[in-house]
Amino acid sequence: MDLFESHSLKHAKLAAPLADRMRPRTVEEFIGQDHILAPGRLLRRAIALDQLSSLIFAGPPGTGKTTLARVIANSTQAHFIAINAVLAGIKDIREAIATAQTQRQKTQQCTILFVDEVHRFNKSQQDALLPWVENGVVILIGATTENPYFEVNPALISRSRIFQLKSLTRTNLEQIAHQALTDAERGYGDRRITVDEEALNHLVNVANGDARSLLNALELAVETTPPDATGAIAISLSVAEESIQQRAVLYDKEGDAHFDTISALIKSIRGSDPDAALYWLARMVYAGEDPRFIFRRLLILASEDVGLADPQAISVVHACAASFDRVGLPEGRYPLAQAVLYLANAPKSNSVMGFFDALAAVEQEQVSEVPTSLKDGNRDKKGFGHGAGYLYPHAYRDHWVAQQYLPASLQGQVFYQPSQQGFEATITTQVARRREAQLAASVEGMGIAPPEVLTYGRMDRASERWLQRALSQVGSQLAEVRDRLFTLAALQRHHLVLNLNAGTGFLTWEALRQVPEGGVYACTPTEPEARALEEQSANLTGLMRPVILQTSVQQLSNTLAKQASDLRFDCIIGRNVLLHEPNKGAIAASLTTRLHPHGKIVLAETLAQQTPRLYRFLSGTLPGDLSQRLMAAEEAIYENPDDPMVNWQANDLLTLFETAGCHTTLQVEPSTSALVITPALLNHWFSSNPHRPTYANHLARSLSQTEIAQVQAILSRELLHQTIPWTTAIVFVCATC
Repeated sequence: MDLFESHSLKHAKLAAPLADRMRPRTVEEFIGQDHILAPGRLLRRAIALDQLSSLIFAGPPGTGKTTLARVIANSTQAHFIAINAVLAGIKDIREAIATAQTQRQKTQQCTILFVDEVHRFNKSQQDALLPWVENGVVILIGATTENPYFEVNPALISRSRIFQLKSLTRTNLEQIAHQALTDAERGYGDRRITVDEEALNHLVNVANGDARSLLNALELAVETTPPDATGAIAISLSVAEESIQQRAVLYDKEGDAHFDTISALIKSIRGSDPDAALYWLARMVYAGEDPRFIFRRLLILASEDVGLADPQAISVVHACAASFDRVGLPEGRYPLAQAVLYLANAPKSNSVMGFFDALAAVEQEQVSEVPTSLKDGNRDKKGFGHGAGYLYPHAYRDHWVAQQYLPASLQGQVFYQPSQQGFEATITTQVARRREAQLAASVEGMGIAPPEVLTYGRMDRASERWLQRALSQVGSQLAEVRDRLFTLAALQRHHLVLNLNAGTGFLTWEALRQVPEGGVYACTPTEPEARALEEQSANLTGLMRPVILQTSVQQLSNTLAKQASDLRFDCIIGRNVLLHEPNKGAIAASLTTRLHPHGKIVLAETLAQQTPRLYRFLSGTLPGDLSQRLMAAEEAIYENPDDPMVNWQANDLLTLFETAGCHTTLQVEPSTSALVITPALLNHWFSSNPHRPTYANHLARSLSQTEIAQVQAILSRELLHQTIPWTTAIVFVCATC
């Protein structure tokens, strides 16, 4: 590069728009998108280790997709090529691939191909990229404002990791504005500029999460405001209002925003929230959506989600739609809002969905002949007896008579399930009674036993599932605890998770499945458990493996401080973490310091206080007063104030986490299983353990060894090989800090 080229590049850089000049150059300079770039996140680790795979960044304009690609370009050792899908074609793709192949042959250097607006490539152009992404000649980084699952070929999607970028927060935008005003090299730090607080608030508010929009408005305000006599430039509210006049609402009538916003409107109406319904309606109208499209969806909802709970709903919406057609805009917004409010406040029923159950029956069942009594008797009554046996309802009291209208193969099948809402609640009993009468008539007339025709499947299937859970053993119970914990955690794919007692990986592997773009830290106190976790994760790629911490819960904070002092988690999860800990309050307080704002601690703790007492299973055959003394001795186990397993109740955990500054909820769930009393189990109860007292050790505080032997003999005689109901309780703690 000669002197003239260097001067030209420098001049072009200075002449570039402020938004382009202020692009971050490193991950540390990047503002926002902490859900994928905070310390410990998968993408942050991949950039730091230069171990990138193909990526697609999806998000609204101005959130940093192109900027993030440039940050990667500055951080990687790979050769970097950037093209824009709006301007590029097959020729440009071929040239980029040729360059990548040459680079690979000569220097063994990998090439990253960044494609901005990748959704603009048509199918053939995307297909031209596929084999080179497949064989590793290039690592693709695509950026798109559209839903990549709709706009990018599934083959490319399957070979890429998707990262969703979100609109920037108010705090992010304020930081970006401050950075632009103080940076002397790329921004306005070399000028005396003051921005009124009201002016900055207006710019940030109207920018609506778009950094580019904010910087463009700030640049316009600065460049068009003359300095005063001292050379200072003052940006007032009026200047800010002229620089950015209208909030940009992301709304594409053929894209995600269109479908997502109408979905939000429908779900708000279905959820009977008139405030949210009006908000989403306003978003659509403000963005220029066709009101006729909205009315069409409201007419569908009036049947699908309101139905017979309010039979007038569809008439009201139809009348509002007709009114809109007559008056037009802008006055037509009144009937549009009226229709939305009516539906939002109407009672809800989706009983019309019974039609689709009937449709499924038609598709799955063999074609059933129309019953003879229902056939048209005008043509074949004499020859084939069509219509014979039909009972004319108007000839009977209440204009109804019990007779079957379904084909024989479907008699007793239920499709319509009336709700208990609005008008439909008034006909529920009537429908049920008439069905019962029809079934009774069917049984009497056709000789079909009631179990065969009473096919009310939903309640029966639910009962069967409940019974299976109640009779399940340890494995299924643990699975339920795991599922409950992760339901409360409500993890997102980018979250950073800490498993407090990883053990054999019971919760760790599920966490890895749920946060593929985040990360999992697994804490275990013993070396054998840590080694087992490392061996089990050996088949995973380096970035996907959990970070294993061999430390106790008490020492966890110190261990994390040494490894990564700035590490914060979105969720801390564990099972029986506090059960054996004497100082539960200190641990709760320590854990909260390791959470992101609004992060969660989700724990499942066994309530040892509610463990079944064995004396209750005996039939009272103990000699003398031994029965009363056994009862007192066993109850004393659960009244020991020095035993951390039993010296607490569920509400104590609520107090601990609320004292630590968390909003905390508790859910106590009883669990009953079938426990088989085996010789091994009895031996376990009555053996001696130097590390943790057994049942016999506890009894020894009040009973003699002879009396303990008597208790063991009677338990063996009465309960050995018997199945007893073993009821326990688990408290699920969800603390949001």
